[in-house]
Amino acid sequence: MPKFQVSLSYSSSKLTSLCHILSVNPFWTRILYFVFLSLLGFWGLNVLEPRTDSFKPRKFDLFFTSVSATTVSSMSTVEMEILSNPQLIIMTILMFIGGEVFTSMAGLFLSNFISEKNNVIDDGEIELGNPKPENLNPEQLAQNKGETFNNVEHLLYHSIMFLGFVILGYLLIVNILGSATVFLYISFVSSARSTLKSKGLNLFTFSIFTTISSFTNCGFIPTNENMVVFNKNSGLLLVIIALALLGNPLFPMCLRFSIWVMGKCVSKVGDYCDYLLKNTREIGFHHLFTTRRSCCVVGTALVFVVVQAVLFFAMEWNSASLKELNPFERTIGVLFQSVNTSQAGETIVNLPAMSTVILVVITITIRKSNKIKKREKEKQQRNYSHNLLLFVFLICITERKNMKEDPFNFTPFNFLFEVVSAYGNVGYSLGYSCKLRLKDEANCVDKSYGFVGRWSDAGKTVLIVVMMLGRLKRYNMVWKFS
Repeated sequence: MPKFQVSLSYSSSKLTSLCHILSVNPFWTRILYFVFLSLLGFWGLNVLEPRTDSFKPRKFDLFFTSVSATTVSSMSTVEMEILSNPQLIIMTILMFIGGEVFTSMAGLFLSNFISEKNNVIDDGEIELGNPKPENLNPEQLAQNKGETFNNVEHLLYHSIMFLGFVILGYLLIVNILGSATVFLYISFVSSARSTLKSKGLNLFTFSIFTTISSFTNCGFIPTNENMVVFNKNSGLLLVIIALALLGNPLFPMCLRFSIWVMGKCVSKVGDYCDYLLKNTREIGFHHLFTTRRSCCVVGTALVFVVVQAVLFFAMEWNSASLKELNPFERTIGVLFQSVNTSQAGETIVNLPAMSTVILVVITITIRKSNKIKKREKEKQQRNYSHNLLLFVFLICITERKNMKEDPFNFTPFNFLFEVVSAYGNVGYSLGYSCKLRLKDEANCVDKSYGFVGRWSDAGKTVLIVVMMLGRLKRYNMVWKFS
């Protein structure tokens, strides 16, 4: 065998092994991706200095924050306003490349790359080991013609590549327009501008951070109070509502509509668009649905929003969190809260002050809206509940000392709420109240970070695992260990 053939065979074998590793189990590929991003983000947050010299977050809390941003969970153990502008930029990058739209696009390009390399490798092996086409007899030529198959494969490959670029365009356009809208709104609305100025936050960074956090359904906001300080800025709340919906329930329908528009306006990609719209099952992209299924996704999300809005109107209309708002502002606030319960997790109300019924509804909504909806079996649905309870049990073990000394804060329901929120990557938390402590302590100060911020490192580690598994919830195989 000639030397160049030996070299090509060796390179092909290495490439085959790499492609095999990447395609064997998408769950492990993605969990390695999120672990790597979390470690990289932790390094960046740890190297950069916080805003205040008087207090520097613990390294473990910075790692927890990095994981929370990467998995778009927004579970917090540090107050947001102690983070410097460069640290906020690091978190913005983590949320962007950890968001579902970006990772699904990256996965699409990666799978297409692997498919292409496998085909190239196969073709190379035929050329090296088999007779040339002109030396084949008619029977062999008939067996290997495959012209139609090759045409379909060519169309499939380029259609998937085109789909990836459509998603990239959608991702960039929505985030750029969203950032510009937030920037312009705060620039022209004095109340929002003064709030940002009083907190010493950079307008440009805030606009990009908030847009990406909302679009990726993360829920982090650079202020300690989340969106409570902007509860009267109805225009800003409407922008965030739109971003949260465009990044999750409306994404499949918007993606399908974008492909249809491209097919109508650009004749060169008409074949690709037509193939994508008519062969969603063959494409295998989990956000490209048929028209009927896309409508079902939007309809389901709408039902969740309407049900929650009705309950909020009925039970929280005159609550302390909303009493300072006029009727229009309350209506927008209720809509904002209803959308965010099952999407981004941003809030304009004090969750612990809300009625128990609403808190239970929020817990159920997060759980239902984040279940695996595609081809899920009844046994797998039971496993979901069993495993969440298992994590609650583990946290009860790690926090048993706190439960004994501080029983009104460290309750099983608060643990369950935190676990469900972390697994749903929503980020809601009931927080911690010094007033509920049995023993008064002069050094106990209420903080704006989540309830998990008061846990031991062992309990926080359990929640890190929950956030990781929640981010990969559609790979249901991980839940078969119970």
